[in-house]
Amino acid sequence: MENVLRPVIVFGGAVVLSYVLAWAVDRLMVRLDARHPETPMWGLLRSGRVPFQAVVFVALVSGFFGSTHLAKDHREVVDLWLTIILVLASAWLILRLVAAITETIATRYAGATHDPARGRRVRTQLTLIRRLITAVVTVIAVAAVLLQFPGMKTFGTSMLASAGVLGIVAGIAAQSTLGNLFAGLSIAFGDMVRIGDEVVVEGEMGTVEEITVSYLVILTWDERRITMPVSYFTSKPFENWSRGGSQMTGTVYLQLDHAAPIAELRAKTEELVRASDEWDGRSWSLVVTDSTPSTIEVRVAMTARSSDDLWTLRCSVRENLLTWLRETHPEALPGIRLTGQQEKAL
Repeated sequence: MENVLRPVIVFGGAVVLSYVLAWAVDRLMVRLDARHPETPMWGLLRSGRVPFQAVVFVALVSGFFGSTHLAKDHREVVDLWLTIILVLASAWLILRLVAAITETIATRYAGATHDPARGRRVRTQLTLIRRLITAVVTVIAVAAVLLQFPGMKTFGTSMLASAGVLGIVAGIAAQSTLGNLFAGLSIAFGDMVRIGDEVVVEGEMGTVEEITVSYLVILTWDERRITMPVSYFTSKPFENWSRGGSQMTGTVYLQLDHAAPIAELRAKTEELVRASDEWDGRSWSLVVTDSTPSTIEVRVAMTARSSDDLWTLRCSVRENLLTWLRETHPEALPGIRLTGQQEKAL
């Protein structure tokens, strides 16, 4: 009877105690979350309830398993698997805590700052830090699990004996990976590019959607996603339209006839630009930038708060100016001029 009660008490007690502790901690997080609505940390920490319960349960079973007198002949195997499960559960709990803390910092900073660019910079840094910590914790957990097996310990000893040669080989093989890793850290803390920035890379314009320690994802205007190694952004030039602020200046070029009424065209341009919601009110201009024997080139420059607004403003101004010219001054649109002799011949 005693041989039956002891395992029941150990396993049942571990289940009950782990559940009660996890429930108590969860209730505490709920109360703290209600008292401190300015921070989401306590609510986010509740996501660690299951791994916390697993850690407590395995730790209790591992500590009191000897009193159950079970599997006496296989005690080493049982201890091995309990240790492996404890290591994995602990790594799971650490990753949940790191995710909650980084998300809290990013959310609080985004609410405290009035500069969207700085908010994107902090979120980019925290995202890369979280991914780096995740990679480190995963590697350590896997290494700790593998070293629990005697064969792996022997393998590790033999590896250390030839560490010099293997280090050189590994360095050559991982050159690209390490380059991307350091490039990712350089991007995060060098403020070169951030999540949410609008960039132009290899002729493709898009928004930075995701940054990891090894690659970067750009969402283009037509909803394609371009994945590029982060080392590209530390070794080649690219355009960052969000750097130093999202406001931009754009241009519209018109090829017109020499008879185009520039003064009236300038007045109409001012009317269209000032009436547009996309114009940020900073500046606009219309100048003749070039001429050929048959046409003149007119450049309209205007400013907007963002690249999206600028694109809409440019298209609207171009369309409305051409419509106005066609309806009121059709002679201003470029055409084929005929001399008097050519007209007579026709």
